[in-house]
Amino acid sequence: MALKISYSYKGQPRLIQYANDKYHDIYEAIAAEEGVDLRAYLAMERQLASLTKKVGAVKDFRDNKFLEFGFNDIKVIKE
Repeated sequence: MALKISYSYKGQPRLIQYANDKYHDIYEAIAAEEGVDLRAYLAMERQLASLTKKVGAVKDFRDNKFLEFGFNDIKVIKE
């Protein structure tokens, strides 16, 4: 099944192809497409996941951080 990711980056709508074999998740795929370095973000995400017991804390962190990077309206489109 072919997947596409629809998102906005700094106010500009974008659409890209997505394959599970190349990226860990859709967030890494869109960051790579736009040239955003995720090393510090991924380290903090791992640390947060190991320390928190709150359900949804990692997801909340990811959503807020990607908004700071300039991404919004991220959606997966199945064809």
